[in-house]
Amino acid sequence: MRRDNQSSVSEFLLLGLPIRPEHQGVFFTLFLGMYLTTLLGNLLIILLIRLDSHLHTPMYFFLSHLALTDISFSSVTVPKMLMSMQTQDQSIPYAECIAQMYFFIFFTDLDSFLLTSMAYDRYVAICHPLHYMTIMREALCTSLVAVSWILSCASALSHTLLLAQLSFCANNTVPHFFCDLGALLKLSCSDTSLNELVIFTVGVAVITLPLICILISYVHIGATILKVPSTKSICKALSTCGSHLSVVSLYYGTIIWLYFFPSSSTSSKKTIIGSVMYTVVTPLLNPFIYSLRNRDMKGALEKLLNRQQFCLNNICSSL
Repeated sequence: MRRDNQSSVSEFLLLGLPIRPEHQGVFFTLFLGMYLTTLLGNLLIILLIRLDSHLHTPMYFFLSHLALTDISFSSVTVPKMLMSMQTQDQSIPYAECIAQMYFFIFFTDLDSFLLTSMAYDRYVAICHPLHYMTIMREALCTSLVAVSWILSCASALSHTLLLAQLSFCANNTVPHFFCDLGALLKLSCSDTSLNELVIFTVGVAVITLPLICILISYVHIGATILKVPSTKSICKALSTCGSHLSVVSLYYGTIIWLYFFPSSSTSSKKTIIGSVMYTVVTPLLNPFIYSLRNRDMKGALEKLLNRQQFCLNNICSSL
């Protein structure tokens, strides 16, 4: 069935962030700086992993995909938000809005699955160190990433196809800075009970179950550490798991605060603040967490800088 038969809305209006007009310039500069830092930081992680052979391990294989996902995830919403702040044009075409919603859900779910794969990698590394390379072989790592992409695509596609069947009548104002699925469902004049059922069931599959798997992995890691209670083993565990735990806490902490503890009085503002946290702040902080808390990444960065300095010295000496 054609979209014209399903919806009389050709575009939506994104209200954006609750910012006063006189503060638009300041926040535009702030979010632009954060977005560019996100791009450069995550691209640097991908570059370091690509160039340093010591980082060609399962853990950093997953991390490179997580960095790529963070770049894509942030790019789904932030450029449109910045454009709206700069031009004051809040409209977004129907097709572009649906596409934005699809990719937002896709990369949200992909983040969740990749963090779960990384937790399994840490579990094998600490609980079964002698069999680590046998278990975490290249074929398994590739399969885990491929399955993560497939499941994320299926999840996002299910929501998108169901939303495309809904009718949107007079009200086309989205009280958000991007096309959020929940906000769009509230605008529909069709029955959304099936959509809400799918949100619940798929949400359990792509958010709750991965979180449970991550928690189980760290329970086993904690139990393994307690069997050999030494300062060396604790420090080793913290060095290998600390960065991942920080990202997991930031990612899932925001989602739990946003969706599991709703506040009816400030729900709209709270939703927007929470969304900014995991669409702008989390992808921004991930490179700093993995670079500042990880000796391997810091070592790779130092080698890259030394290599660049050596090349510059050679160029200067030849002039």
